[in-house]
Formats: sequence, structure tokens, C-alpha cells
Amino acid sequence: MKAIRRFSVRPVLPEPLRPLHRLARNLRWSWHPETRELFESVDPEGWRESGGDPVRLLGAVPVSRLADLAEDRSFLRRLTAAADDLHDYLTGPRWYQGRVAAEDRAGPGASAPSGAPVPSVPPGAPAPSGASVPSATSVPSGPPAPSGLPTAIAYFSPEFGITAALPQYSGGLGILAGDHLKAASDLGVPLMGVGLLYRHGYFRQSLSREGWQQEHYPVLDPDELPLTQLCEADGRPVRIPLTLPGGRPLHARVWQAQVGRVPLLLLDSDVEENGHGEREVTDRLYGGGSEHRLLQEMLLGIGGVRALRAYCGLTGHPEPEVFHTNEGHAGFQGLERIRELIAGGAGFDAAHEAVRAGTVFTTHTPVPAGIDRFDRELVARHFGDDAELPGIEVERILALGMETYPGGEPGLFNMAVMGLRLAQRANGVSTLHGRVSREMLAGLWPGFDPEEVPITSITNGVHAPTWTAPEVTRLGARQFGHLADSELWELRRTLRKRLVAEARQRLYASWRQRGAGTAELGWIDGVLDPDVLTIGFARRVPSYKRLTLMLRDQDRLMELLLHPERPVQIVVAGKAHPADDGGKRLVQELVRFADDPRVRHRLVFLPDYGMGMAQQLYPGCDVWLNNPLRPLEACGTSGMKAALNGCLNLSVLDGWWDEWYEPDFGWAIPTADGDAIDETRRDDLEAAALYDLLEQRVAPRFYDRGPDGLPGRWIAMVRRTLTTLGPKVLAGRMVREYAERLYAPAARSHRALNLAAAAELATWKTRIRAAWPDVAVDHVEAHLTPPAPGGAAELGSTLSLRVRVRLGGLDPADVEVQAVAGRVDDTDRITDATHVPLKPTAGPDLEGRHLYEGPLALNRTGPFGYTVRVLPAHPLLAHPAEPGLIAIPSEATSEAAGVLMR
Repeated sequence: MKAIRRFSVRPVLPEPLRPLHRLARNLRWSWHPETRELFESVDPEGWRESGGDPVRLLGAVPVSRLADLAEDRSFLRRLTAAADDLHDYLTGPRWYQGRVAAEDRAGPGASAPSGAPVPSVPPGAPAPSGASVPSATSVPSGPPAPSGLPTAIAYFSPEFGITAALPQYSGGLGILAGDHLKAASDLGVPLMGVGLLYRHGYFRQSLSREGWQQEHYPVLDPDELPLTQLCEADGRPVRIPLTLPGGRPLHARVWQAQVGRVPLLLLDSDVEENGHGEREVTDRLYGGGSEHRLLQEMLLGIGGVRALRAYCGLTGHPEPEVFHTNEGHAGFQGLERIRELIAGGAGFDAAHEAVRAGTVFTTHTPVPAGIDRFDRELVARHFGDDAELPGIEVERILALGMETYPGGEPGLFNMAVMGLRLAQRANGVSTLHGRVSREMLAGLWPGFDPEEVPITSITNGVHAPTWTAPEVTRLGARQFGHLADSELWELRRTLRKRLVAEARQRLYASWRQRGAGTAELGWIDGVLDPDVLTIGFARRVPSYKRLTLMLRDQDRLMELLLHPERPVQIVVAGKAHPADDGGKRLVQELVRFADDPRVRHRLVFLPDYGMGMAQQLYPGCDVWLNNPLRPLEACGTSGMKAALNGCLNLSVLDGWWDEWYEPDFGWAIPTADGDAIDETRRDDLEAAALYDLLEQRVAPRFYDRGPDGLPGRWIAMVRRTLTTLGPKVLAGRMVREYAERLYAPAARSHRALNLAAAAELATWKTRIRAAWPDVAVDHVEAHLTPPAPGGAAELGSTLSLRVRVRLGGLDPADVEVQAVAGRVDDTDRITDATHVPLKPTAGPDLEGRHLYEGPLALNRTGPFGYTVRVLPAHPLLAHPAEPGLIAIPSEATSEAAGVLMR
């Protein structure tokens, strides 16, 4: 019979075992081997059945076993050591506290160079002082922090992949967010995570007999997850309110996960106060139609800020100085912070500037189609007097997200555009992705070349303790340089053998789900071979990742798989979005090939790809394959996780591999670029290049054995991957870059742009925009010193510029006039430009023009060009392109000046 109601009964642990509760509720256990080993020793069989989840484990351990453990001195010593270690981890100073202390000693505004050694904080030294707790309607800056680093950072993301025991992720965005939190915790960075709790999480994947993807949505009970509910001082659960169209209320409770030192707040709309529709707002990750997604993103952004305010008010945690939005999904958080300031008496423009100052926006999307965009009228309906944010004019809200730029669609509200307009700092997630993002979003800064668009890049990293096999972790990176070839090769075989066993178990379970009987599955015992070159391919299945590129020439692939001397075996996993039938067809095509009795022992598809599978897959593979359409892979961190375990990468030069590829670490798949190549031809060419690499270079190197029976050249590549590439791909490196390059400058801007300064900056921008149509470069003169016959210039000459500029009533202090010079290409476009400010020397003349002068050194040979331009200038601007205004010479002025010298 089916139960009419479900609830959890939590165990009562004997007093000596009470520390187990705290260890289980802090997700540090998910990346701390000693704590996991402690829980496993409680009940090894129960640990396996619980999927390595200590909360589920403790709920199932027999009372008699708990009583025995309470008397087991050896276990209690281990428990005390684990509890003490966690306490030290949570309270002791770490990298961030060392940076704060170093900056304090160096004086205000000082900052140690990136990577420089930082003296440690003495044991017991206090953490950085916090800001005062704000009221519900204002965001006071509080006392300035003693260093340039922020006292707290809020990190918003629609998904977080912390551990398989908390399934709140779908793919790379969530896994990256989880690694960001874990690395921040390890470094002591005062991060606070904000997300949603999805009652069905992301779907579980299985296959039909025909190989078609099927989705299942198990119900998650928060009481069975490593979560605690945020409650008021009197014990009542905190409720976060939102207002829906027509004044209907939407309530959410707040669950807290503790990720080491980092609190993660997750909002959940499945509460009794809500109607049926409102309860389902947080039902599924990336489910439902446009309005459903809009409500999720409003709850994440607006509700998330309100949850932070409640949490800080109840716990005394410092208020965030910096707000980091991981993709555009959480962009509404900026609007809520604007509302807070308006409620406290600020004007919209001043509030906007104050909010922008402390906001960082990270984009992960290399194509416009990957960005959430909503119909203008849908968004308008959800804001205003009888909906959310009644203190802000709806048109002001819409203006932040509308695609009002060349090539945009004016009727659509773009979440990434809003994210950029609400953030003073933005970044992509690899060097190549930063360049792609600047080109894709250049329309927001008309008149500027893409390379000047204010979007930088910080290349993603991965959290080594989460993704590195225990055997690799125990050795440590320093030992790989001294480990004998035979030991390193035996380590790789051990990991490969474990993957083979895991794959067979999962494949057996999959075939049983597909309806196969035990008698017809004996062949699975021979699937994969721990001595065969093993290739891994696992990721989401959108079309651009090209799951089936390997099937382009099935006969040739079959030859590679079945080669009598140098066989290859491939382990594949991945989920297609439930609404993506095209992706599901790709999965089915791959599964049908893998079902072929001729090759099924060499190529397997493992359904339900997730963190648990990934942690076995990455270490066990020899080669990690990635073949997206370049440049559509923003970063692609799966190959990083594989590299941490000595797996070599075989990838298109996209994302992070474009940045860090070296022949010592793997192979680059050539790409068929060019507008003349159609999609079919491109895939044929790149698939052929992949087969060639596998046949002629990868497999021969793996099987090329020396007199000792070892593949010496292969082992050398593994060693180089572990010792040289591994340190580059770490999430710790990534988070340190965020702290130094984005969080610290954002905190300084936040402190500088108090409401008075923000109002002054907003007024200045309004005045500049009103006057800008009359700003113009009117005349340019250039004099070469020393003079050269025929107009030719020699290296070392100086070009003296005299530029007359109309300022449209602005003061010279409001602008900067620059000479822009450098080599020119065949289209006369300046490349590798140098910017030289010119000085005002006279004006205004009778025609209202100001004279600017300055020298331009000709320090490069070859085709050389220059131009001049006028930009707004203000000390509180984070970037010269920030206002999106520029004045350049007209075509007539340029021709008169002679802008090229060859």
C-alpha cells in the first residue's frame, strides 16, 4: 500500500557519537577522505547502500551498532580527531585571512602581488571585522573593511553541484558553482552561496529497450538531505515573501547547507502557505515554460537577496559587500538591491550606480541562443504596483534588459544584458570565451572595438580534492616527479581496472532496466579490458558538443575498436535536456551503435551521468575526448578533472584547452574553419582528423612498449600532465583570481560609491549623455619630427598632434582626448593599439573648440596608423567604455589628417 504522507524519523545518537551529526551536516565530508572513511567504518554495507551519504547512513544504522560504537575507544579517538580537524578547518586563518593581514600591515590601499607569499595570521587571530547588520530597507556600507578585500561576498547561481547527496545540479554550470564554493572555503574566502532547492532536482536518466532516453523525477525530502531550515529567534521557520501579478503572494522557506566554511542558502517554494501553482515554482531544475523560468529567476534573485538579509540579521554574519551573479539567471538580485536603496530615500539612478559598483557578472554562454530571454510583456506583467518591486517604474526595469542595440530584438528581455547593465565588472570563463563574449556583446558598447569591451576573463578551475582519486591525492603532486615509471603505470592500471568494474555494474543495471533478463547478460562480464587504451567522453548532450562525431565513419571507428594489436575502448555518458528531442536522438544513435554485439565489449554508454559516476570515470580513463564546435565551448572543465588524475586530453582547441594545450599534455583535433565549409563537410573533416590522431599517434604511443614492458613516452606525458598542467586547472587558482582581480576592486568601488557619491556620478552621467551628441573631433593636424622627404617616417620619429574638439558645453575635466595608434591591417584597422592621452592647451576659441596637443612616438616599423577619440572621464568609472559613449573623427576629418603612414 502507498503511504498517504511521508516524513523522516531522525536517529538519536548516543552522547559519545553526537559529533557525527555535525560532521554529517557539513558537506566538507564530500571532499575530505578521512571523514568519509570514518563514516564508512560505521557500517560499510550501509555506506554503500546510502550512496556514500552520511545523513542517510545515520538514519539507517541499527541501534545496536550505534551502542557498540559508543563503547569503541578506537572509533571514538578517530571521531574526536575528525571533529577537532573540522573545528580547526572552520575557525583557523587561511589564505584570505593572510592576505587581509598582509594588506593591513602594508597600509591602506596596498595589495600584495598575485602569487606572492603572504605571512600567516598568528593562531587565534580574529577574522576580518564585519559590517553592521542592515535594516530591511537599506544597505548601509558599514565601517570600511581594514583591507581592500571584501568582508563578505554573495554568490548567486541557479544550480550547485556540491555532492551527489545533494542533487541540485544539471551540468557544468552547477559543478563549477560547487567547486567555487569549496575552493573558497579552503582558502577562507568569505563567500555566501544563494540558490534554489528543487524538490525533484534534475532528472534521473534511464534507457528504453530501443535506446531512447527516459526521464524520472524522484521526490527529494529536505529532511533526508544535509540541510537545516533557517528559523527565526523564536523557532518559527523564516518565510521569504514575493508578490505575483494581481497581488498574489509567493512564499519560500530557506534551507541552509554548510559547505565547509561557506553557508549555502536554498529557497524552497513548496510550503503550505502557497497555492498549488506557487508550490511548484521550485519543482524542477530548468523545467517548465517561460513564465515558470521567470518566476524561478525572480525567486532566485529577489528572494535570494531577502534570504541573505534574513540570514545576516539572525546570525550576525557580515553583510555582503560584493554580489557575484553566476550567469544571468540571478540578475534580478540587482533590482532588489536597487529597491532597498529607493525605499531608503535614494533615487533610481543613484541606486543603480551604487548597486553596479559592488556587482560582478560571469557569463558562461558563447552563443545568444544560450541566454534566457523573455517576452517584454511577460516581464512587465510581473513588476509594478500590483506585483513585485512596486517602488520602481516598470519601464526602468525593462530598460535594463531590453535588446536596444544593433542586431538585438527590441521585444525581448535579455537576462545577460540585464546582468551586464547591473554589474560594473564582468568576465568570461576562459581566455577564448572572454574574446567571444566581447564580440557577441559588443553592441552594448557601440563605437568601441570588441577588444575594448569591458568583459575580462578568468579561466575556470576544478576542485582537486573532489575530483582526484584517493590514490592520486595520497601521492601528492610533488611526488609524481620522483615516482618510478613502473609505479606510475601501475597506478594508472589500478584506476582503469576500477572503472572497468564500475562500468560493468552500471551497464548490467541499465540493461536490466531496459528489460533484459539475467540469462542474456553474461556478455557484460567481458565488457572493457583493464589493459586496453580507454577513452572517456561524458557531458551534457546539446548538439554543439557533438556526441556522435565519433560515429561519422562507423566502419573506421569499428576498426579502431577492434584493432588486433592496438585496440581502443570508449566509455560514454551524458544527458539530453528533457525538451531536446534532437539531443535524445543523438543519445539513441550512440546507444544503438554500442548495442552492436560486435563492439559492445569496446564501447559502452552509461546512463544517468552525475557526480558519483564522474568521480570514477575521470581517473579511470587514459584519454579524455572533447570535440565541440569551436568556439562554442565556454570552458569545458571535464578535461581538467581528468587531467588531475593523469588522463591525457584529446580535444578541439576550444575553451580552456585553447589556452593551455601543449603536446606534452595531449593532442589538438584540427578544426575545419571557414565560411565556405558547410556543416556536413566540417563534421566529416573533423571526424577524419580525430580518427587519424587515434590511429596514427594516440594508440601507437600507448602501446609502444620499451624493453621493460612500459610505454615510456606515454608515462612521460602522464607525468607532465600531473606536475605541470594539474596546478594550472585548480579551482583555488581560479578563486584567488576572482578575489584579487574582481572581488577586491568591486569592494573598493562599493565603499567609494556611497549614496552621495553614487548620486553625483549618476547626475554626471545624465549630463554627459545629454551633451554628447554635440561632442565632436573637428580638426586633426599632424607634424612629423624630424621632417621626412616624401612623407615617409622613420623609426624613432615623433608625430606631434594638434586636435580641435567640440565639447558640447562640457568641461575638459569631463572628457579625455586620446590618440590611438598601432600597426594597421589590410583594412586599415588598428591592431595592438596604444592609447596616448592628449593635453588641453587652449580653448574654447570663437567657435567653441578646445585645442588638445601631444606627441606620438613612432616606435614600430611597418604599416602604422593613428586616430583620435574623445571619451567621458570620471574617477569613479571602472572602465573608459563604461558609459558606452565615444566620439571619433568624421570621414572628412580623417582624410584631412592623413591617418595612415606606410
